[in-house]
Amino acid sequence: MKTKHFPEGFLWGGATAANQLEGAYNEGGKGLSIFDMVSFVPKEERGHDIEMDVKSDQELEELLAKKDEGNFPKRRGIDFYHRYKEDIALFAEMGFKTFRMSISWPRIFPNGDEREPNEEGLAFYDRVFDELAKYGIEPLVTLSHYEIPLHLVQKYNGWTDRRLVDFFVHYAETVFNRYKGKVNYWLTFNEINISTFSAYIGSGILVDRVEHKEQAVYQALHHQFVASARAVKACHEIIPGAMIGCMLARMEVYPETCSPDDVLAALEEDQKNLFFTDVQVRGYYPSFMRAYFKENNINIEMLPGDEEVLLNHTVDFLSFSYYMSMVASGSPEKIKEKGNFFTGIKNPFLETSDWGWQIDPKGLRVTLKKMYDRYQVPLFIVENGLGAYDKVEEDGSINDDYRIDYLRAHIEQMSEAIKEGVDLIGYTSWGCIDLISAGTSEMSKRYGFIYVDQDDYGNGTLERRKKKSFDWYKNVIASNGEVL
Repeated sequence: MKTKHFPEGFLWGGATAANQLEGAYNEGGKGLSIFDMVSFVPKEERGHDIEMDVKSDQELEELLAKKDEGNFPKRRGIDFYHRYKEDIALFAEMGFKTFRMSISWPRIFPNGDEREPNEEGLAFYDRVFDELAKYGIEPLVTLSHYEIPLHLVQKYNGWTDRRLVDFFVHYAETVFNRYKGKVNYWLTFNEINISTFSAYIGSGILVDRVEHKEQAVYQALHHQFVASARAVKACHEIIPGAMIGCMLARMEVYPETCSPDDVLAALEEDQKNLFFTDVQVRGYYPSFMRAYFKENNINIEMLPGDEEVLLNHTVDFLSFSYYMSMVASGSPEKIKEKGNFFTGIKNPFLETSDWGWQIDPKGLRVTLKKMYDRYQVPLFIVENGLGAYDKVEEDGSINDDYRIDYLRAHIEQMSEAIKEGVDLIGYTSWGCIDLISAGTSEMSKRYGFIYVDQDDYGNGTLERRKKKSFDWYKNVIASNGEVL
């Protein structure tokens, strides 16, 4: 199949996160992060897809007491820390124009509140960026991808404390100054809305310490909004010409029926999702969210100057993840049904992945058109992919046609959206190399074009092996999306 809609210079590539990729959690002066405390829970014991919360000091102390016992997959990743040259060479072979990665905040500031950075951590990313530059691959760097220094949780209860704004801005300014000749594309917070699902992972909050969870979460989010805006300001001052964006876990929501109750429920879910980008792209809190705060007894403490900072330092582009769409209903009984991931309602018109995520390529086109209509800024899809079980055949091949079909269908819809006027500047498929799942800490939930020989318990050689999708994506990039 052929398309001719992707612009010259379109940024094709792949996406990862330090906490799922690097490993070496106790090397190079790195401090512990919140994800280093998340242990593996087998699928049959979880009861739902996400298992990553730590809720209390007692739970945290018990995890710390285990030291190196137990199975903490985020600590080992896939050993990118030592194998980054091999992996980047494979990305270059696929023809990547960009590589989305994150800097581990506790690798630069082990506790998060120091004044002086850890030189070993800074030097590691120098080496990674130099290796990418060798192949002409543009880094797209996330400042905070679920990797809050654990010390900031223990001492401050994460982003509930206003002091984290200054700590984060100091960290951001440090890496901007260090890498200003090497990195031109930045993101502030990964999936900033995830705090409403996991207060611990999104904002470093131990919910047992707070009386009103929603109050704590939205206050923490306000601090992140301010920190993000101040990071945008610093980026523009330190690296003139750089682009810095925000990042949202996009949740396209359909009404279950044309009942006005269902339509209203879908609209309200959509507003809650887009609230985060409203603040970061438009620069102010929307009226519907102020009404929500009033109805739910949530009082956001703002300091003088906060609203001015948000308004004057909005992002240059909007990036987002897209994996599935969801269905909303005005009926409380429907919401309780077991169906799609995140919501209880299954869409009968869509297929479902091995992990219960409903596959909806056309929903990506809906999202692209809706978001561009709303914001009129460049868009960047920085996560999209299929988590699946992959089988290594006797001859060593991995025939992941299901992944190719998934990605092809989504790229086709991207092409249609561009044809219809959407300014889309890039696409980085999630988990371009197999890595540890964020939500479940599984290795068996694979997204990559490159197979990594490791199981859920850390067994394996870590050998890298190309899947069938490797050459397919190589041809997509080489043809600038014309040959799918």
